[in-house]
Amino acid sequence: MTLWIKDPLAILAEDAARGVLVEGPRILACVPAGAEPDRPVTAVFDASRHVVIPGLINAHHHFYQTMTRAFPPALNKPLFGWLTTLYPVWARLTPEALRLAARLACVELLLSGCTTASNHHYVYPKGLEEALDIEAEEAGRLGLRAVLARGAMSLSAEDGGLPPAAVVQRDEAILADFERVVARHHDGREGAMLQVALAPCSPFSVTPELMRQTARMGEQLGVRLHTHLAETRDEDAYCLARFGMRPLDYLEEAGWLGPRTWLAHGIHFTDAEIARLGRAGTGVCHCPTSNMIISSGICRVPELEAAGVAVGLGVDGAAAQDSSNLMQEVRQGFLLRRVAGTPEAVTHLDALRWATAGSAACLGRPELGVIAPGKAADLALFALDEPRFSGAGDPLAALVLCGAHRADRVMVNGRWVVEVGAIPGLDLAALMAEHAAAARALQAG
Repeated sequence: MTLWIKDPLAILAEDAARGVLVEGPRILACVPAGAEPDRPVTAVFDASRHVVIPGLINAHHHFYQTMTRAFPPALNKPLFGWLTTLYPVWARLTPEALRLAARLACVELLLSGCTTASNHHYVYPKGLEEALDIEAEEAGRLGLRAVLARGAMSLSAEDGGLPPAAVVQRDEAILADFERVVARHHDGREGAMLQVALAPCSPFSVTPELMRQTARMGEQLGVRLHTHLAETRDEDAYCLARFGMRPLDYLEEAGWLGPRTWLAHGIHFTDAEIARLGRAGTGVCHCPTSNMIISSGICRVPELEAAGVAVGLGVDGAAAQDSSNLMQEVRQGFLLRRVAGTPEAVTHLDALRWATAGSAACLGRPELGVIAPGKAADLALFALDEPRFSGAGDPLAALVLCGAHRADRVMVNGRWVVEVGAIPGLDLAALMAEHAAAARALQAG
């Protein structure tokens, strides 16, 4: 079937004023202003009420944290205090709770216009060894494209790290599971619906040897590498005290500084370090809301991009950010950079680019994040039919400035997965009730 998504109100694409043709999982052609499709069309979707953008790409998330949103004991704490408060709660995660957490996170992402999500799962209490398998099943059931980062922590508080022993694993077990999940789930082909990345959590939660072996394994298996880095000043102090070097130096010594790697947060880099990241081709996922809530600082996005660093966007963990809405994160990223710069320095189009082509570059997925012939048919359609949009002159700018938050239609891999603002066949009220009950039980202990 050749579907014509016809005459959109606005579209974030070149020479596509009359829409796009979709055939199977790919965009077949763009239809310029004043033109007709140059081939037979078998179906038409009238997009005259919709602003059409590439499907948003979430480059950093923690699905399991939907179980601990706005958790009272963790409120108003800096990162290290926030983590040590929540680790004991997360140690009680069960496969059933994780499944509900992942399902709810994927639903929330899809409804916000997100078509691809990278999830970083790094807590492995006993009984949760198949966490990535559970997340793969839930993303697949809902039709969300995913890059699942198999996280890890191996350095407990007893060994000088932050997490308790209940949520860490031994290096040998981690490396063995890295190989298992890549063999079972990773599809290295263009257009893949599921890929795997290797993702030790952070410099303060794993051994240097695990970092080095992960880099070697990523090269051998042909998968990407991901970790948190340069998120807080406390991390700088920890790395200097424990390793005698700054976080980026530690990363480079471990063999991670290169085009296979993308980093979460990347706030506290010096000018010289930003230049090194650009030369290495290492990407950075900007997480503005989380950084504001935890008071971590402001990512130097313009400087990173000027140095050639690919910058993507992520919602981060739902317990730090407290939401999994990527369209709202676009607005937050735009506003944060505006308050830290000038009106000319960052536009609404920049913010949309971070969440589309920028995130795609971080994930090494050039077929995503752009509406153009040959690219994946991943699209988000927003109807500007709420009071907040009334009177808006520029529909694309309105998505960001007026605060779009829920897509009317979402297409992933050429298939509608959200229709009229809902996921077909999903009882959302029932899911929320079951999820909320599981969250209350987990938090109560």
